[in-house]
Amino acid sequence: MHRASMANSQAGSFHSRASIEPTSLRPRQMSHLHSQLAQLQANLSDLESLLRVTAVQAEYIKRLGGLQGSLFMAAGRVFERDAMAEQQRQQQVSTIETDAHTSISTV
Repeated sequence: MHRASMANSQAGSFHSRASIEPTSLRPRQMSHLHSQLAQLQANLSDLESLLRVTAVQAEYIKRLGGLQGSLFMAAGRVFERDAMAEQQRQQQVSTIETDAHTSISTV
């Protein structure tokens, strides 16, 4: 029984504190909400600034991608030209070798 009376007294004190606390906490909660709102506004301002910078950087990255693509295309053409020139040299060498073998075998 002693426990039951303690539980009732604790419940009674909880209810009495609960009725007092909301009125005393309200200004503190409002102050806290106000500071959180100020922090949120500051964060949104920072985000807006960062988004502007990101938009500018995205345009630069787009240009850089175009330049990089142009460099790859130009390099591809140079390598193709060098490969064709090497192929022509090899054909000339093989033609000269075949002509040399043919002239040696006819002698």
